[in-house]
Amino acid sequence: MKILVINPGATSTKIAVFEEEQQLFKLGIDHSAEELNRFERVIDQADYRKNAILSAVTEAGYQLSDFDAVCGRGGLYRPIPSGTYAVNDQVMHDVETAPYGEHPSNLGAYLAKKLGDMVGIPAFFVDPVCVDEMTEIAHYTGFAEFRRLCQFHALNHKSIGRKAAGELGKKYEDVNLIVCHLGGGVSVGAHQHGRVVDVCNVKDEGSMGMDRAGGLPVNQLISYCFSGKSKDEVKKIFGRRAGMLSYLGTTDFRVICAKVVEGDPKYVEAYQALVYQLSKDIGAMAAVLHFDVDAIVYTGGMAYEQFFCDDITAYVGKIAPVIRLPGEEEMRSLAEGALRVLHGQQEASVY
Repeated sequence: MKILVINPGATSTKIAVFEEEQQLFKLGIDHSAEELNRFERVIDQADYRKNAILSAVTEAGYQLSDFDAVCGRGGLYRPIPSGTYAVNDQVMHDVETAPYGEHPSNLGAYLAKKLGDMVGIPAFFVDPVCVDEMTEIAHYTGFAEFRRLCQFHALNHKSIGRKAAGELGKKYEDVNLIVCHLGGGVSVGAHQHGRVVDVCNVKDEGSMGMDRAGGLPVNQLISYCFSGKSKDEVKKIFGRRAGMLSYLGTTDFRVICAKVVEGDPKYVEAYQALVYQLSKDIGAMAAVLHFDVDAIVYTGGMAYEQFFCDDITAYVGKIAPVIRLPGEEEMRSLAEGALRVLHGQQEASVY
C-alpha cells in the first residue's frame, strides 16, 4: 500500500510518501508570508496549497493514481474519540465554516479529500488535536458555565503510547501510561487502557510551555484582562509571548539548556520552575489513574535532553518506570493510521 501524507502548517505544507511503513519521500513546501497574506481565511488557501502539493508530487516522479490513499493531519474539528477517520461531507463543511477555530492544520483532511477525489482513492485523517476521550467528571471545572476542553498533541500521544506499550511487551489497550509531550507546546495525558481519560494542556492549564502560559492565577488574570488590553492582545500574549519566553526571552530549549549547564542563575531558576510544573502535572495524572501506572513516557523535542528528563524523574520516578522516546514522527503516525484501516486492522471511524 502506498500512502500520500499531508501536514499543513503555519508557513509550510509537509508531504511524504510511504510504501507500507517505509518512507520513500519527504518534502517541506515553504510558503512566504507575502503569499499567505493574500488569503483572508485559512480555507481560502486550499487551492493554493493543493496546487503546490500537486506540483511537488509530480516533480518527485509520482502521480496521484500511484497512491492507495491520502491521509491528512486533522485540525480544530468537533470533539471526537481517537481513531482514523474517513473524510466525509461533514468534515469538509466544518473546515469551510471553521466553527471550532481557524488553524492551517484544518486543511489536512480537506486537501486529502480534494486530492483523493481526483483519482477515486480514500481520504483519511488521524487523531487530531480535538480528540476527546475524557470522562464527564474530568470535564467539570469550578464554574457551571465553563467546561474543560480537551485539546492536546493527540497524534503523537497515541503513537508514542503504542510504542511504549510495545516496549513493555503489552498492547496499548492493556496498559496505563502517563505520556508527556515535551515540545514547543507541552501536554501531559493519562492513558488508561487505550483512552486518554484526562490531560493537562498548555493552552488552558497545567505547566507553562516555551511560549504559552499554561494555568494562571485567576484573580491576577482577571486584573490583567481589565488593564486596558483588548481580547486579541491578551490571547496573543498568553498564547505566543508567555511561558519560558516571557522569563528568558527565548523559545530555543537548546539555548536554555546550554545556559543551565553554564550555571546562569536566571536560566537555572526558570528551568527548575518548568521541571517543577511538569512534575506536578504528572503527579495529577497519576492520581487520575489511581497510581496504577505501568510507565511514564517522555516524548517530543525537549525529551532529547537526557538531564532534563532525569530532573523530572527525580520528582516522579517513584510512581512508575520511565521510558524516553524523544522526538515525534507526525508523518509516519499519519501513514500508520491509514494503513491500519487499509489492512483491515480497524474500521475507519465516522465523523
